[in-house]
Amino acid sequence: MKIILNQDVVNLGEEGDVVVVKDGYARNYLLPTGAAVLYTKGNAAIFQSRAAQIEKRKAEKRAQSASLKEKLDSTVINLVVTAGESGKLFGSVTATMVQEALAKLGIEVERKKIEVATHAIKMVGTYSVVIHLYESEVSHVKLVVESEIQVKERKAAEAKAAAEAAKAAAEAKAAEEAKAAEEAAQAPAEAN
Repeated sequence: MKIILNQDVVNLGEEGDVVVVKDGYARNYLLPTGAAVLYTKGNAAIFQSRAAQIEKRKAEKRAQSASLKEKLDSTVINLVVTAGESGKLFGSVTATMVQEALAKLGIEVERKKIEVATHAIKMVGTYSVVIHLYESEVSHVKLVVESEIQVKERKAAEAKAAAEAAKAAAEAKAAEEAKAAEEAAQAPAEAN
């Protein structure tokens, strides 16, 4: 069946495209949802008159995609999950989890545009997640998966290092004060 798309449809085309699809797909999904209209001379003429508006929307989508790509390429997602001693996760990291992590960072991306390596990550480590943007443009986001145990150990090490640094600073300050007191005590003795 030949149809004209009313909106962008993933893996099919963009608004205004004329495509041929199976009858059942058109009859049961595209036409009832308003995603497409039948290809007739009248509908084709309507879309020809709207061609400038459609191109303007496509240009806006390209610009949004470019700015989103810049944001995503510099983004690093840290996910803390439950894992065993060997680093194997209890469960897996999915596209939904990546979407939620991006939302917490203020970046909205549709779940179906997120492609997680091997569909589900099952070990701790660093991964690259592909996010499909407008047209054929993609972005690669760095994903760091850590176990709760690793995070606790790192925080304990950071706290220990901070405590040692504070102790060293306190000792240095005490040594300076002692030296200043000693110099102050020697100054009156020299004056006599």
